[in-house]
Amino acid sequence: MHVIIIGNGISGVTAARWIRKLSDAKITIVSSETKHFFSRTALMYIYMGHMKAEDTKPYEDWFWEKNKIDLVYDHVDEITYDKNELVLSSGNTLPYDKLVLALGSKPNKFGWPGQDLDGVGGLYHFQDLENMEAFTPGLSHAAVVGGGLIGIEMAEMFKSRGVGVSLIVREQSYWNNVLPPEESAMVTRHIEDHHIDLKLGVNLEEITDDGSGRASGIIIKETGQKIACGYVGLTAGVSPNVSFLKNGPLEINRGIVVNNFLETSVKNIYAIGDCAELSDPKPGRRNIEAVWYTGRMMGETVAYTITGTPIPYDPGIWFNSAKFLDIEYQVYGDVRAQLPEDQKSLYWEHTDGDKAVRINYDKESGGVTGFNLMGIRYRHEVCEKWLAQKTHIEEVLKNLALANFDPEFYKEYESLIITKYNNLEGKSIQLKNKRSLSRVLSFLKK
Repeated sequence: MHVIIIGNGISGVTAARWIRKLSDAKITIVSSETKHFFSRTALMYIYMGHMKAEDTKPYEDWFWEKNKIDLVYDHVDEITYDKNELVLSSGNTLPYDKLVLALGSKPNKFGWPGQDLDGVGGLYHFQDLENMEAFTPGLSHAAVVGGGLIGIEMAEMFKSRGVGVSLIVREQSYWNNVLPPEESAMVTRHIEDHHIDLKLGVNLEEITDDGSGRASGIIIKETGQKIACGYVGLTAGVSPNVSFLKNGPLEINRGIVVNNFLETSVKNIYAIGDCAELSDPKPGRRNIEAVWYTGRMMGETVAYTITGTPIPYDPGIWFNSAKFLDIEYQVYGDVRAQLPEDQKSLYWEHTDGDKAVRINYDKESGGVTGFNLMGIRYRHEVCEKWLAQKTHIEEVLKNLALANFDPEFYKEYESLIITKYNNLEGKSIQLKNKRSLSRVLSFLKK
């Protein structure tokens, strides 16, 4: 059996590794982005000088040959479905028995005039990083269009090189379509404190041309304001990278439609990661989730199906993590921008304005439903267990020290969070013994 995987991101590489663990199938990974798998989340650190490109490869170059995984550095132009064959840009063809589509995402473009000029790019592929590097020498100002996690990353990258940045965001407060109001306000303040020119509640009208096909500035739709800049970053979200498949037999909506076993509408073809659209997602989950950890889980799941032990994809409890400049961000479970009517929320914010903990819980049962953390880290396994067991908010608060994952000599805020709850609810909850690794391990074994 020959399994070909198109795409060498986290989902495709995880699929290859697990197929190898579970079988002796012939495995080939095809990618035109880079020859070897790299950590996509580390792109910003290459630009900022914290890492070299070589340092972002999770596996040594010899790993692939040792594990009998063939790498083909080429672009797939066409899939010949009736022949089970890939047609490559080099003119070569590759036959397959089973095909895994791990095509990833592409930055959104909304038909803005000038969006295809030189000096315009996203922040998703390795080539996007190379594009930023090419236009950075002599650059005095850049504009980043779009908020969220990628927008703030690109703004931080330019700031690290001494480049001024205007950040154009259509929301009235940063990422307030995802973050609750207090956390959104915190991030907004933090961005402005870092001297980034944050423009809220506005949209891009046009990217201007300097006359030679290169971006020279942007025009804001609502005000007509012109901002001179030598680079424009487009970070207004991503969409599945599936355009070259749309005239074929695969069922495609926004992404490649798959069932719970990650099977497409064509036999022996599977789709995973950012390009996959679940036809029947779990309650409360989206049908497309362009997140690193779900891509990894899909890669492992599809390997079992391909090797003859099919298991349904289960994304588990929602989790994501990132950072907004100096503020680390973690979310576990159900934390929405607008609190559902059947939930209550305990929100504590430090007086310095850059640390916060939010715990959502069910009004009727008291069971916790979500954690939102800003500038404070909690243990994944502990939060996941509380959420899975719907542990009562007061039991969680008594044992909150178990979740604390900050370094040993960092300040602890559990007692302040409990005091906030006691004041709100008229209770007298007390924190149990402070954290220790032995207590954490004991709790997780129960």
